[in-house]
Amino acid sequence: MQLLYWLLAVVISFIAAFWVYRADKRRAVPYPMATSVLRGLVVLSTLLLILVPDIVITKNFTEQPILLMLHDNSVSAGIALGKDSTTYRKDIENLSQKLSQKYTVVQWGFGKEIQQDSLFRYDKSATDISDALSRAEELYGMQNLGAIVLASDGRFNQGINPEYRPSAYQGTIYSVAFGDSVREKDIKVSRVYANNTATINSSFEIRADIIAESATGYNNDIALKEGNELLGSANISVNRNRYDRAISFTVKADKPGVHHYVLYAPVMEGEANETNNRRDIYVEVTDRKKNILIAAAAPHPDVNALKDALSSLESYKVTICTGDKFPTSVSQYDAIILHGLPSLSYRLSEALTAAKKPLWFILTSATDYVSINKLKSITHTGIAQAPPHNIQAVYHSAFNAFTVPPRINIVADKMPPLSGYSGNINSAPGANILFTQKTPAGIMPAWVMQQGAIPTAILAGEGIWRWRLYEYKNFDEHNVIDECIKQTVAFLCANNREKPFNVMMPKHVWSDQEPVSFNAYLLNANNEQINTSDVQLSVRDSTGHTEEYSMERSGTGYNLNIGIHAGGKYTYVAKSNFNGKALSSSGSFVVQTIPLELMETGADYPLLYNLAKKHNGTFVTAGNVATLYDSIITNKRITPLIKTNTETVPLIDRKWFFFIILGLALAEWLLRKYWLAQ
Repeated sequence: MQLLYWLLAVVISFIAAFWVYRADKRRAVPYPMATSVLRGLVVLSTLLLILVPDIVITKNFTEQPILLMLHDNSVSAGIALGKDSTTYRKDIENLSQKLSQKYTVVQWGFGKEIQQDSLFRYDKSATDISDALSRAEELYGMQNLGAIVLASDGRFNQGINPEYRPSAYQGTIYSVAFGDSVREKDIKVSRVYANNTATINSSFEIRADIIAESATGYNNDIALKEGNELLGSANISVNRNRYDRAISFTVKADKPGVHHYVLYAPVMEGEANETNNRRDIYVEVTDRKKNILIAAAAPHPDVNALKDALSSLESYKVTICTGDKFPTSVSQYDAIILHGLPSLSYRLSEALTAAKKPLWFILTSATDYVSINKLKSITHTGIAQAPPHNIQAVYHSAFNAFTVPPRINIVADKMPPLSGYSGNINSAPGANILFTQKTPAGIMPAWVMQQGAIPTAILAGEGIWRWRLYEYKNFDEHNVIDECIKQTVAFLCANNREKPFNVMMPKHVWSDQEPVSFNAYLLNANNEQINTSDVQLSVRDSTGHTEEYSMERSGTGYNLNIGIHAGGKYTYVAKSNFNGKALSSSGSFVVQTIPLELMETGADYPLLYNLAKKHNGTFVTAGNVATLYDSIITNKRITPLIKTNTETVPLIDRKWFFFIILGLALAEWLLRKYWLAQ
């Protein structure tokens, strides 16, 4: 259609120019061709403004291929390189400079997470190769990602095996291997399996996988100790080059508190790495189990998902019932999870108000929102009903009721939506929001917790079983979702109302890679939670060194994050003064150090070779990294992309076009005035 308009404008302009030419010739104008051309251009410009208000401009541009270099920045990579690290760095920088003349070169470092600066320090305490490759695909997969250069020792201790990682990437992966592939003598306690908690007077099992490399002839007892007390031993006799065996011990939980067990394999002659011969195990023994009731309006997969997550802790005893069998007395339960309750068939409002137990409401299609809002004296929250809709949950970074799993953002991005039936949720002041939901009306809570005389939690939709399923599908585990469930229940159970002042921890065994956090509450004479008084917290390590903190007010309670601490045993004492009365609360916790990067020795050449082969790349060792240049520039799969950009330009928005018309008309007018004046 635009071509027709262009032709019409040109024809009319030509006719106008020809008419002016003939008229000016009769008038004996000196140069009739000049005035006719100017008139034709004025008519053409004006007609284009009317008939073709938009001009489509097509531009072609070339997008150079992206070469992404992934550098393993973990401790084990630095050990594998050893004295050759300086030479290797010079070689890789020279390679990068040469390639940058033809390609767009991007360099990342990785350990447990991606980093875009501070490369070649080799100080990261964990390695996740799968996550690094996945992040590369997420960021550059829609661009012209020509190739990935993966430089590593091939050892990973986080995430799934990169060989079995689901991937849509069709480009090339080149692998650069560090270290020596020759297996050294090594006896290691590979993995330990034990519950984090146990109930007093119960028996629990500690299991371990023992792996021996190049250790034929090794014969020794693997010992389990607590302090100087030998709790058990298991003999292993290695009769082949690669040997593995599972061993187990049964331990009696006879005293409450945090118990420190050590599993140790004696060092063999000629063994260089002794770090992985020992594993420290911490188990918290509680003096009683916490009774959790899960009551559902009807059978639902969510109920089993909640039970599975909580059943991994021996300190919880989980009971399940439906609304028609809701117990007449709930005094024996420490917290109640209500899935779709209260409902129209089972309102339960009066029973729940009288029980005064911590409650977790999971809102479903069966939930009766009128009955929910009658519990406002407990929840301090108003909830509106809404038509069925999807709830895409987003992690809320300001959440501080407990320490969240470090991968929660990554996992949340992969989760399917919940099925929601609630509208606006007016949570109480000081509520802690774990996940939010994006709606046309703005951002609303999706998973929220409220401290108070009776702590409560609300999950705004059903389908948490799908979250666990998708986390397992994408990450080969469901630890993040399970941890959120367990921590929510721990939050509900933590407030022991027998004491007016208490300090709680989400857990008593921490990793030296995660920040340690505390929560506290203070009750007045009416058993109402307040935070008008200051709270001072002292944390003391095993050497006697003490650190002083002031707890921060949050809502009607207190919380404090003291950051990452070194491995060891710690004790804490919190003090406050209310109405002239000195109050205190004390306890202990353990920070566990697991040197993941030292648990494996040598380099895994087969893994790196298989990755390169799978993606049509080349495998080289660190000393031959310069040879990658020829492989990359001769790779016909790494080519520039010619992209077309089409832009629609509205002529009416271009002021210069009006000046062109004005200039042409003015030029014709001035010529005529000049020639007529002669």
